Amino acid sequence: MNHYSQPPPGKISEHGHGIGAPSQEEVERRAREIAMIDERNPDEFTEADWAQARHELMGQENNVPPEETPDNADMTEEWNVIASSKGHRVPRPGTEEEETVGEHLVIEGVEEATHDQMLEARREEREQEGENP
Repeated sequence: MNHYSQPPPGKISEHGHGIGAPSQEEVERRAREIAMIDERNPDEFTEADWAQARHELMGQENNVPPEETPDNADMTEEWNVIASSKGHRVPRPGTEEEETVGEHLVIEGVEEATHDQMLEARREEREQEGENP
């Protein structure tokens, strides 16, 4: 992973509908589904279920501030900008060996379909056992 890499993004769509930042209710619903798939009471989802649901819906969070080193701690001087300098082209971050939006959508769709299949299978099991769905 190079220093341009971004954390994996969260869900772009769910069941064919675009989603933005998931609400707390959406994360809770997903955590309940995860608990049900794991054959536990959905009303008693765990912190691990919550964390997994949050990760599935929001992707990896990057809350780590940049490290302060002696080299960048005293960056108080102004840059020397020369009017004749044209600069140079910098490669776009995240284009090497990273999935495109299309690939991300396909992978996300397969993961969502797998989740839905496991959830529906568990609901059918609970109905056969006589539990409330």
